[in-house]
Amino acid sequence: MSDSDVRPGISTGINHLVLGVRDLEVSHRFYTESIGFEHCGTIPHPLGKDMRFYRASPAHHHHLALMQVHHPDQEPAVKQWNLGVAHATINHYAVTYPTREAFLQQLRYMEAQGVAVAVRGDHGMSHSAYVVDPDGVGVEILYDVPAEVWQDDVNAALNYFVPTATSGPEVFEDNTEYMQFGPKR
Repeated sequence: MSDSDVRPGISTGINHLVLGVRDLEVSHRFYTESIGFEHCGTIPHPLGKDMRFYRASPAHHHHLALMQVHHPDQEPAVKQWNLGVAHATINHYAVTYPTREAFLQQLRYMEAQGVAVAVRGDHGMSHSAYVVDPDGVGVEILYDVPAEVWQDDVNAALNYFVPTATSGPEVFEDNTEYMQFGPKR
């Protein structure tokens, strides 16, 4: 077999994300109390900087891990998160909720926890709310719309975004008249 015959394997997706954080306790509270992850494990570090693991369901070992940085005071200042501005770091990552109802329930829960929605809108393939973690990383909370509305033209769906309210009762309004991408069925 030649090198030109070697093909990459096909991934099933991103398994987990590890974030370096300035204050492990503050981030722990954000991800458990505001986002709703379960703390499922800890690796004690010999220097006292534990690594903590979190999951969205018991069906997976972990989706997220947090590591306290060793010298938080020497870290660059937290950049103001902005969906449209990329820095040389993670801009945002997404946490999926299984249904529209679960997504709206999570939005209500985050509001009760005092978590501000920075951006809210309808993508062609999902409906989302973006919040910011204690270290300035964007966290997209979403549910996927039915695949049949976007699967015929993924690029068009990725390029579609309709902003909606970020506060008040309107933040809980969710249009289920999904835009159809590609040929009508």
